[in-house]
Amino acid sequence: MSNWLESCRRAWTRSTRGLRLAPDDLLRDATYRRLWTSILISSFGGQVTMLALPLTAAVLLHASPTQMGLLTAMEIVPFVLFSLPSGVWLDRVRKLPVYVLGETSLAFIVASVPFAWWMGWLSMPWMYVVGFIIGTVYTTAGTAAQIVLTQVVARERLVEAHAKNALATSGAEVAGPGLAGALIKVVGAPLALLVDAGLLIISATILRGIAIHEERKVAAQAHFWRDLRAGVNFVRRQRLLVSLASVVGIWQMCHHAAIVVQILFATRTLGLSEQAVGLSYMGMGLGTIVASVLGNRISRKLGPGPCLVIGFAVCAAGWLLLAVAPANAYGVAAFAAMLLCFSAGAVLIFINFLALRQAVTPEPLLGRMTSTMRWLILIPAGPGALLGGWLGEHIGLRAALGFAGGTAALLAIVAWHHPVIRGVKVLPKPESADEWIGAEAEVRPMTTMDADEPPEVPVRPAVPAVEVIPEAPARVA
Repeated sequence: MSNWLESCRRAWTRSTRGLRLAPDDLLRDATYRRLWTSILISSFGGQVTMLALPLTAAVLLHASPTQMGLLTAMEIVPFVLFSLPSGVWLDRVRKLPVYVLGETSLAFIVASVPFAWWMGWLSMPWMYVVGFIIGTVYTTAGTAAQIVLTQVVARERLVEAHAKNALATSGAEVAGPGLAGALIKVVGAPLALLVDAGLLIISATILRGIAIHEERKVAAQAHFWRDLRAGVNFVRRQRLLVSLASVVGIWQMCHHAAIVVQILFATRTLGLSEQAVGLSYMGMGLGTIVASVLGNRISRKLGPGPCLVIGFAVCAAGWLLLAVAPANAYGVAAFAAMLLCFSAGAVLIFINFLALRQAVTPEPLLGRMTSTMRWLILIPAGPGALLGGWLGEHIGLRAALGFAGGTAALLAIVAWHHPVIRGVKVLPKPESADEWIGAEAEVRPMTTMDADEPPEVPVRPAVPAVEVIPEAPARVA
């Protein structure tokens, strides 16, 4: 018996050897691990909302493609209205409390949908209001969540951190959609949102226990409009940031043109039930896992810029595949494959996009840079959602998917030949903060990234992480 037990112990040791964390793995940091756990829990709830909100509109309220486009656009409007001023405000306050308040607020917002349904008040105008409030929370709490990561992880490990954050969502994306679909089928889409509300409260509770020591030092001569201009000028005069905002903004337009019709395509063209849609969305989790595991390696081998371009191409392939998919079992497989391609491509895009923009920005400007970049990339998203809804209603759902895929494919070709995007092989050093604060930002000379061929700046030496996000968690990215 003892020999048999010893054999079992050795077999278990061999099988788990590859699962052990490396000595320098980020998850060995207790504070980062707590943040990662919060993201994981929040992501499971996010899978419920990702299915329940559009299904409530499409199935329960019989929304048209145009109404679905308007619903998506309502989540984007707050970014256009509030993103820039929120960045100035965030640079003056502690970020973690804003992040926690955002998670808590989202819990009450999503819970309002089943409450309105129970009271008989639920309608598309109510959904528009919910979408607008969700977008408003994303505008502030999402930016704060991204900055929290830079307070947790050394700058040169940001790609790795974003990849691990994406991996935190992958488990939820594999198991979550199937469970969410089954839950929606049993209790209905509105009531399923109560599960997300509960998980959000748990996530916020975990975040409250994270120890981040942040000292906010607001200059005595701080002025709202001058500080806002300083943040905008920092982005405007960084050729790398302008290039990133341009290409990712066009991708966002494609993404929102496709997302407003994909649920309609699944339920009306392919005839899938709520549970079948949920099972198909498991493909999204598989794509996230693959890209999360391989993304950091690809970025190190090819560079952050080329890795980002590959993400555009992978997304384009998925949308084009679904645009020509037949309305049969092969079409259902194509729907799952599209979700896999989208999630894999999106991870490759954002782990590099977020790391690049954070690496080049000094800490006092992170709030304004993040809000400015989010504002720039989401300006095209609203027209993309409305265009996708219009194409889906007046030409056909496939036309909206074809537009998204064709435009994304053209974007990948153009970005691949763009010297600034393709030329970024390593993360750059942050700019000097003193040269960008206040009135000095008005006369700051053009940076080295303004050159036609950006130099390959070596990664700076490692620095200890501050006492210890996806786009931080997926929901507030």
